[in-house]
Amino acid sequence: MEHLRCVVERITYQNQENGYTVIKCRAKGYQELVAVVGIMPDVFVGSVLSLGGQWHVDGKYGRQFSVETCEEMLPATVYGIEKYLGSGLIKGVGPKFAKRIVERFGKDTIRVIDETPDLLVEVEGIGEVRVERIKKSWKEQRVVKDIMVFLQGHDVTTAHATKIYKAYGDKSVEVVMENPYRLADDIWGIGFVTADTIAKKMGYGQEKYDRIRAGVQYTLNRISDEGHVYAMWDQLVSKASELLGVEEEYISITMDEMRRAGELIIEKKDALENATAQDGNESVVYLPPFFHAERGTAIRLKSILSAEGIVIVDAIGLAKRIEIKTGMDYDEIQERAIEEAIKNKVFVLTGGPGTGKTTTTLGIITAFREAGAKILLAAPTGRAAKRLSESTGMDYDEIQERAIEEAIKNKVFVLTGGPGTGKT
Repeated sequence: MEHLRCVVERITYQNQENGYTVIKCRAKGYQELVAVVGIMPDVFVGSVLSLGGQWHVDGKYGRQFSVETCEEMLPATVYGIEKYLGSGLIKGVGPKFAKRIVERFGKDTIRVIDETPDLLVEVEGIGEVRVERIKKSWKEQRVVKDIMVFLQGHDVTTAHATKIYKAYGDKSVEVVMENPYRLADDIWGIGFVTADTIAKKMGYGQEKYDRIRAGVQYTLNRISDEGHVYAMWDQLVSKASELLGVEEEYISITMDEMRRAGELIIEKKDALENATAQDGNESVVYLPPFFHAERGTAIRLKSILSAEGIVIVDAIGLAKRIEIKTGMDYDEIQERAIEEAIKNKVFVLTGGPGTGKTTTTLGIITAFREAGAKILLAAPTGRAAKRLSESTGMDYDEIQERAIEEAIKNKVFVLTGGPGTGKT
């Protein structure tokens, strides 16, 4: 990591939501202003920063210093102090009053504001009301800095420290001290591994409930990344125990408590009744969102299967007739796929690139068109919608016309689509 000490001359961009900032700084050894980018706490013109990071060259903006760590230092020169105070850092102090304050107190200005702010009434134009405003604003700034120092003292990166402060404000230290694993629940981009690292630096107990709870949730989420909506009880206990380095008994006790709190749904395999640790590997464990998604999907599929719909009785040999209509030459698997799609109300067609999914889909659409069915096509992205339109011959105008008809007929209607798909 390289280091850069600089003074902020200009703030080009500052995102209040995530702390991403672009600033121009004056740094020793550089004649031109240096571009600095990255996630930083609120900085102001005149702020003296000690930065850690890497230099890189952006194709559009040129050479930039990308920030990984950021610590704000107090300015040491009279000029720096004046610029610092006049930047908008303190409510009630602009460039005019900053100049007067520095002229009165010189290099002692920061110490006066910090320790004996009532002396500011000695400055022309500053009355008691303005002094109180300055004291309040300065205190707020000091709180932010103290919080950032605390978090960075526990190896929390500047980016994460900024997110933590924006989430919890003045209670940041209190929240992190009480339960650092809340960070994984509350803050996007801070997962279990990061929260666990912070907790270890703070000396948080390895067998504490909050840690094991977070570890169980993390393990279930990792299993879901492999395509599973639940885990077997014994599988989850074993994996979580390995991750956390604690006895399996602690995992089981925690999972039972999480079930009581509604944070896990545990059922007997192939049954709907609640289960506990006593059921061992006969239990399956869900995170609630996956459980409700799976059940909701099953209910919806059951509803579709029981609803009335178009049925093409003469499905046998239909694919051959569709070949003539579309001019396609389908193989045996494609013919069977078309027939199955016609006979069933729900049908999933899968296959790798070049296996004939698009031509098979065209055959299915043609079959339903021949039967007089109304066809609606949907795609998750603009690119996919365009590809679907091109491959099926159903242009955007046709889809849009049907969307308008559906919107008029239904009390609730949701219109989706990627950029350029004609939503407007």
